This record gives sequence, C-alpha cells and structure tokens, in this order.
Amino acid sequence: MAGVKVKHEILEELNGDDSNNTKTKDVSGAPVIDIDSSDDDSCSSGDGIKNGKRSRVSRGVDEVQSNKKNKSADGVTLPVGFLDRLPPKDAALQNKKGNIVSSERNCKQFWKAGDFEGGSGSSRSSGGGWDAPAGGIDHLRVHPRFLHSNATSHKWVLGAFAELLDNSLDEVCNGATYVKIDMLTNKKDDNRMLLIEDNGGGMDPDKMRLCMSLGFSLKSKIKDAIGQYGNGFKTSTMRLGADVIVFSRCSGKNGNRPTQSIGLLSYTFLRSTGKEDIVVPMLDYERRDREWKKMKRASASDWDKNVEAMVQWSPFSSETDLLKQFDKMKDQGTRIIIYNLWEDDQGQLELDFDADKHDIQIRGVNRDEKSIEMATQYPNSRHFLTYRHSLRSYASILYLRVPPCFRMILRGVDVQHHNIVNDMMMTNEVTYRPQPGLDGVPKDLNMVATVTVGFVKDARAHIDVQGFNVYHKNRLIKPFWRLWNAAGSDGRGVIGVLEANFVEPAHDKQGFERTNVLSRLETRLVHMQKTYWNAYCHKIGYAPRQHKNKPEDLEPSPNYKDDPSSKKKNKIHGVGVGSSESTSPMFQNMQDNDLKTNMTPKHANANGDYYSQRDASGQKTRLVSALERLNQLVEENRELKERLKRREEEVLGNLLQDLESEKNRCKTLEAQIEEEKHKYDVLNREQESIIAIFTEERERRDSEEQTLRKKLKEAEATNKNLVEKVTQLQLEKMKSQGRKWGQ
Repeated sequence: MAGVKVKHEILEELNGDDSNNTKTKDVSGAPVIDIDSSDDDSCSSGDGIKNGKRSRVSRGVDEVQSNKKNKSADGVTLPVGFLDRLPPKDAALQNKKGNIVSSERNCKQFWKAGDFEGGSGSSRSSGGGWDAPAGGIDHLRVHPRFLHSNATSHKWVLGAFAELLDNSLDEVCNGATYVKIDMLTNKKDDNRMLLIEDNGGGMDPDKMRLCMSLGFSLKSKIKDAIGQYGNGFKTSTMRLGADVIVFSRCSGKNGNRPTQSIGLLSYTFLRSTGKEDIVVPMLDYERRDREWKKMKRASASDWDKNVEAMVQWSPFSSETDLLKQFDKMKDQGTRIIIYNLWEDDQGQLELDFDADKHDIQIRGVNRDEKSIEMATQYPNSRHFLTYRHSLRSYASILYLRVPPCFRMILRGVDVQHHNIVNDMMMTNEVTYRPQPGLDGVPKDLNMVATVTVGFVKDARAHIDVQGFNVYHKNRLIKPFWRLWNAAGSDGRGVIGVLEANFVEPAHDKQGFERTNVLSRLETRLVHMQKTYWNAYCHKIGYAPRQHKNKPEDLEPSPNYKDDPSSKKKNKIHGVGVGSSESTSPMFQNMQDNDLKTNMTPKHANANGDYYSQRDASGQKTRLVSALERLNQLVEENRELKERLKRREEEVLGNLLQDLESEKNRCKTLEAQIEEEKHKYDVLNREQESIIAIFTEERERRDSEEQTLRKKLKEAEATNKNLVEKVTQLQLEKMKSQGRKWGQ
C-alpha cells in the first residue's frame, strides 16, 4: 500500500429523465480515508443501498423505487419490484420493533462475519466505479471483507489485546505513563463496549490516517519498538468487535498547532451500506486562539456528511457528544472505543466481564475450570494455568521488563508485572549464541540469548507444567512453549525464560517465522530441557534417569559378576565400568590396564595359556574390587553433598520463609500504623475543630456577658436615677401639701 489521501464521493440529485445514471443520496458520501494506493481515485462506492442496509438508512432507495416505474426494453410498464432479485429465504428478518433487518447484519459471530455480498456495482462492465485512471493503469482496491479476513490472523482473542497494549507501551518515549482497559456501556443499545486509553503523544490528522490505513508503520525505524508491520491496530480491533472509533489529541510539536481527530472504522457501516471499498469517516480539529476550530479538508457539506455518518454508526448521538470524549484527556492521548463486540455460538459475548469485576476473561475452549481450581492450589503455577483465558494473568507476563513509570490499569486495578523467573527454583543459566551470518542472523557479537531454566516451585506436586517463555524485544511471543513432548512424565515441571531477538516474530506476534535459525533454537532448547531433567529430576521426587551412552568395546571379564545395583549407580555417577563420562585419570588408567589384560595373547603351551588367563582373571578381580571401593567412596561423597545441600536448602528455605513472613508482618504493622496515624490525624482534626467551636462559643458568650453586664449597669444607673426622682417628687409633694395646710 502506498499513499493516503482524502476521498470525495460525488453526490448527485435524482434525475427522473436519466434512469440509467440515477444515484441515490447516501450518508457515506462524506470525505473519507481511501485505503487504495492510486493517486487518481475514480471509485464511487456509494452507488446505492442494497440488501445489507439498516432500516434507518434505507429510505433513499425505497422512496426512489416507490415513485418510479420499472420499464422493460420494449417500453412496457412493469409493476414496481418486478425485475428485482428474489431475496434469500432468511435474507430479511424482523427485529423486536418490527423493522426489517438484514440477516447479514444479525451475524455477530466473528468467524462467520466475512460471509456477505457487496453492492451491485462490482461488475466492471456495469461501470460500478471500476473506471481505469489516467494512463490506463488500474489501481488496487480493498474490499471491506479484507478487514475481516485480515483479522483472522488472531486465532486467540487475548492476542488482539496484546497488540493494543504494544501500541501504548511504544508511546512511553512520547510521555505515556499509563494504559487503561475498561468496559463501557453503549447508551444507544445498552450493549457493552471496550475502552483502551493512554496518555501518549497522540496522533495528528496525518498520523491518524496512516493508522487507519494498511501497512504503514513509523516504528520500524525506532529501536526497540514492538510494532513494525503497520497492521496491528486493524487486526486487533476488528478481532475484538465489528466497529471501532478513535479519538486522538496531539499537543503539537515543532511549531505545529495542537490538533484532535476522530476516526470511524466500522465494519457494520461498510457491510450495511454495501460498500466495495474501505472508507473511513474522519473529523479533524485545530486549536487556535484557545478554541478548537474545524479543519475542513473539503466543503462544509462534506463535513456535515462526515458528522452524520459518525453519529448514525457510532455510539454517540451528536457532534457535541463526540467532542465530550476529549474532555477525559489532558494535553495529549488516544482513546479507542470498540463496540458491537463479537459473540460465540451460544449468543454470548466472547469476552466475559462478569466472572471477575477486575478482569476481562474469555469463554470457550481456552477456559478450563479445572485449571482455575488448580491455580488457587498451586500459586507458583498460576500464570501457566490461567494466561489462556485471563487478560490480567496474560498482561502481567506479557513484557519481560516494564518501565517503572508505566502502569497497566485493567478495570480500575493496576496489573502487577510478574517475572516467570520468580516462580522457578534450582535455576541454571545457559548462554545460547546463534552462528552469525547464516540464514539471516545478523553479524552481531552481542546477539546472544541467556536461557534461564529451572523447576517451577510447584514441581514437587508433579503437575504437568512445562515450556519456555520466549520474548522478542521485550514482548512475549511464545508463552510456555512446549517443545519436548516426551512419553510419560519426562520433562514435567521444567520451565524456562529467554529473550531471542535474532528470530523474527510472525505478524500476529503469537509465533515465529519458520526458519533454520528457529529450528536450531528449538533443537537446542529441547536439549537443554532434557539435560536439566536428567540431572535434577530425582530432586523433586522422580526416579533418577540413567545415562544411555555406554561404550561397547569395554566388557567385564567372564569371572566378574555384575551387580545390577552397583551397575545402576555407576551409570548414574559416571564412574562405573563402561561409563562414557569417566573423567578420573586413575580410573582411566585402570580401564586401559584392564583392556590390555583382557587382550593378552594366548601361549601355544596349554599350561602357559591357562596361567595367562588365570593371572588376568585375578588382576581383573582386584581391579573390580578397587573400582567398587572407589564407587562406594564417590557414592558416599555424593550422598553427603546432597544431604548438605538439602539441609542448606531447608535452612535457606526456612530462613526465606521466616524472612517473608517477617516482611509480611512488617507490611501489616506498617499498614496498621498508617491506619492508626490516619485515625489519629482525623481525631486531631476533629479535636481541633471542636476546640475552635468551643473557643468561638466562649468568645461569643463572653461578649454577650459583657454586653449584659453593661446593660445591667445602665439599668442600675437608670433605676437609681428614677428612685432619686421619685424621692424628690415625694419631697416636693409633701412641701406643697404643707403649704396648703399652713394657709
């Protein structure tokens, strides 16, 4: 796929005079992203709405057909619909409200969603938009069915989630600190939707169009970036649901203004309107003068048609409702909403949101109730038993290293990163270096893989847990890759971890490309597992495995009676008769002398011949006795070492267990202390507030008391004045009465 450009669908009014070139009005005729690779796009994909349409967009064709009479070639007037194709038996079904709904639209199962017919304009001879561009060179077209067939690369649903998590983790270099995965509810139909949101650098309008296109990737030139094919977003979103709407805000760099864009990639829209090309309605905004202004790449009517298409085929009811999604972002970020999620054969969603309110799980064959029950009993094997159906379990081991500033938040709770090495005991590290220069292996001396192999800590329970976790550029490609399929219990409990950057992952990042380099790596990993199992299986309760390499040119003398028990021990420890792994010089000399003695030629004399054989037999007996003593000493030494190591492991295990319990107790005490501190702070604040209230009340009462005292003093003074006046009046009255009596 080459360039990306904005496509204009020309809309013409109905013309009754030209019945052969009649075009109907279609909400899809908005400026859209064209996934085609040509510079001259003469393809108009909105020639008519066919059987796959929804009832709410079918009025254009229905009105035209109801107001127009079909005529035959001879000019004979025929009844309306006489020449139409007969629909299939189940082509139209009625929904609960009585509206006719296409049976194709009712197909909500992912693996059946690709079976639908496009519009009638697919024939080149009928002129259905297949006109050759200038120069007589045809251009590539991409049918909507390709979205479905492209998404079938994800056989496993959780692999689609991993692609979206990769995109968010790649944004750490642009400032991303988190990625959120949650469930939303569609307000139009109350169905469940998926939300994937991060606060990375976002996408400007041009990058948004590249994201919606096929095969474009700007990460292939970035070191250590996980994404490289430019196909993950389309395959993952279409695997999870039929439709996706993307909101992205870019803060603006290198002098560019901040932008925000909305893109709708809707399989339902393309299928229901009979599209024969992948068209994507887009809306772009630019921040100018502290306001978001529309970036109209075409006419105002085209903008309105884009809005109309998004409102009709998205979970949002208006342009204002669409823009409200940006309120949840700050300066930058991307918000992806996937809706019309796929269902299984029983009509239930593939994704299970109810089993765990803080997890997203999947139904079907990947979910094993027995494994879920075992995961509670064997916590160190929990990821092996649950990663196939639990997104939280899978996401915790998805990356070998996670930046300390980056969080994965699943339904409101952080996903705790987990290193599989922490589930292992008795670990060994083996360095594997592929031969450079062959089969595409780069000539880099640092291109090595350190393989950590060991037993899972639950291996003593003899549960069937084994396999290698193979990472590529920090990303888990093969979880618990089982390579050694031995009969019986061989290999059980052995797990390993390695990062192999010298093999290329497949497009779905759930496997590797089949190359000779991968074949040699597989062979080497099988050899590592076998070697480790044979050396340590007896330490977890399995019977010791015998060495099978025994030289055939060294045989004991006829007078030596082989003891099966001693022979078994000799083979195990590599110091017995006939062992191919003998490294002791003394033992090697003994073997050489023994071989020479057995090969002593017979004398012609019968007595001499008999004497030679008897000496050889006696020497053989003495050698065997020395070997038995040596083997006994070696066995005792080995047993002492094992007892010492076992004791050390027990002591160390007890110490580690005590340390862990002390750590947990300390954490508990710290939590209790923090809780008590919090309670103390709350009580202090309450006490301070109560003291403040009492102080304020006391001051108010003091003030009132002073006021009352003042008033009391004034009243006493007034009373005193009144008493004095009354006394004075009485005296004056008595004086006046005395005068009267005197007269």
